[in-house]
Amino acid sequence: MENRVVITGMGIWSCLGKTLDEVRDALYAGKSGIVFSRERKDAGFRSALCAAVGQPDLKPFVSRNLRQFMPEEAQYAYMATRAALEHARLEQDYIDRHEVGVIYGNDSVAEATMRALDKFREFKDTAACGSGAIFQSMNSTVTMNLACLFHLRGINLTASAACASGSHAVGLAYLLVRNGMQDCVVCGGAQEANLYGVASFDGIQSFSVREDEPEKASRPFDRDRDGLVPGGGAATVVVEGYEHALKRGAPILCEIVGWGFSGNGDHISTPNVAGPARSLELCLQHAGVTPSQIGYINAHATSTRIGDSREAQAIAQVFGDYKVPVTSTKSQTGHEMWMAGASELIYSTLMMKNGFIAGNINFEHPDEDTACLNIIPQTREAHFDMFLSNSFGFGGTNSTLIVKNI
Repeated sequence: MENRVVITGMGIWSCLGKTLDEVRDALYAGKSGIVFSRERKDAGFRSALCAAVGQPDLKPFVSRNLRQFMPEEAQYAYMATRAALEHARLEQDYIDRHEVGVIYGNDSVAEATMRALDKFREFKDTAACGSGAIFQSMNSTVTMNLACLFHLRGINLTASAACASGSHAVGLAYLLVRNGMQDCVVCGGAQEANLYGVASFDGIQSFSVREDEPEKASRPFDRDRDGLVPGGGAATVVVEGYEHALKRGAPILCEIVGWGFSGNGDHISTPNVAGPARSLELCLQHAGVTPSQIGYINAHATSTRIGDSREAQAIAQVFGDYKVPVTSTKSQTGHEMWMAGASELIYSTLMMKNGFIAGNINFEHPDEDTACLNIIPQTREAHFDMFLSNSFGFGGTNSTLIVKNI
């Protein structure tokens, strides 16, 4: 028998806020987290735009000898996870007595790797890298740190799938819990927000250069979009079996009812329509719901011309004449990359629980491809009980989740 799978806790460290209430209010107000970075411009970036992500202070919570193992994104993930566990009423005593797993999305540790190797080259001595360097620079740094700090003894796995990483992490957790292989999994996604992690993106002219209007630079689906804006942070959700959550008296927020995934099997950076459409179709099929039951779509749309167009065509192909409300919260946050699949799940849940759809800010004019969608440009009071969230990444990796209100 398959288990129902629910979300019992959420935590976030975002350019929109560091608490769920702050993020909810920012979404409702249409606040942008995008700023101009003088540091990036002086460093030689073509685009100096980025999301403003604050640095956490872990000193009250994590000892110095353990902090040396934690790069920037692991620090974000720690704060998000700490909040999610508290939200789920998952206390350390309970964790110590049960198998709680961790699956987290992450696909780069650029700054930590660079700094360690710079020291090696400067001093011509590998010892100069430092004792924490190996643990900071591994792609699995987030899960290894979270598992050790919170004593998580279930599955310990990093989902590394470009900008679909966070979504795949939640999907894998859903699969394990549904099939009875884990009762509870801490999952999410993290993205380093430093300039080194995205320098190569800037080098291939992926970013918007609307530097005179930072808050208007990220404009998914809009005719005048000229590139994405990089963001970062971390988002954590606690996923449990429904009966398990009831037994321990956990607050049940919503239910994950479907996960779909696909590969484009095509170009490494240019998406097609067939791959994303297949992800959507499979998710609806696995969830056992029809398109008309979906009340809102949180689109992957990053504010790039080709990516937004192909996703719009995929949604239109699958949803047909039903004009489901669509927005991309990346209009406010920029592209949170490895974190995005998890953070956008939280953003959408906050909307669903509070009766509104955050507007796709900066959407002023559709183009010939995006005009087929019902894009909501300003915050709208709206009741919906089921949403779909898309996440797509380089290499043609696609992930789609459907979540239902409880």
